[in-house]
Amino acid sequence: MNKIYAVLSGKGGVGKTTTVVNLGAAINKLNEEVVLVDANLTTPNLGLYFGAPIVPVNLNHVLQGKADTEEAVYEHESGTKLVPSSLSLKDLKKIKMDRLYDAVKDLKRNYGNVLVDSAAGLGEEVAAAIDSCDEVLVVTNPDILSVTDALKAIKFAEDSNKLVRGVIVTKVKNDKNEMSLKSIYEMLEKPILGVIPEDRNIPSSLNQKNAVVNLKPRSKASKAYMDIASKLLGKRKRESEQSFWRKLFGIFR
Repeated sequence: MNKIYAVLSGKGGVGKTTTVVNLGAAINKLNEEVVLVDANLTTPNLGLYFGAPIVPVNLNHVLQGKADTEEAVYEHESGTKLVPSSLSLKDLKKIKMDRLYDAVKDLKRNYGNVLVDSAAGLGEEVAAAIDSCDEVLVVTNPDILSVTDALKAIKFAEDSNKLVRGVIVTKVKNDKNEMSLKSIYEMLEKPILGVIPEDRNIPSSLNQKNAVVNLKPRSKASKAYMDIASKLLGKRKRESEQSFWRKLFGIFR
């Protein structure tokens, strides 16, 4: 079943956009339709990540009523579809955030799953992203400041009567100073969907303007993102069954 996921963090710099990019690429690799939306209008990075910082039509134009949603959809060479936002401050004028709801619903009808990269914090842009979604994903780092802000984001989403599907913990170094997953779970009281290790392949993928799951599919980070995507799509059990049969076939062979 196709869904719209708003990806929140509460705090900037935790890897929210990187998570949107790689979850989107992972969903594509699982042969499911998906489109990524940069609803972080004040500090948009999605287009930069894919090497498309400036495009003829963007989400700002849609929210200004100057363009249809379909006109703002672009496809990366990897096959990932995205709706970038403008880097220009002047394009923030005359935007109506309530139009995001209809735009995202259009994308769901035409493209299936939608990942909405929200702004950091708890402002108007985040509220619009939450309002437009079916479920919420929260990204955090394993430190007390990030987890505290993640808790605020969760409460903000729940106050809007949205289901928080779970938490993704990124930039994990397995350092003794990090919060344990148990402590994070006890503080947030939400399922931990996956853990993304600190991986030097991630900044390298940004330089190459592509997702790490495409460039380094065997890396630990890529495998973690693929696992989360499988959970969201309900494909986890099916893939584990296929793995079992592959192993069994290998034994007999």
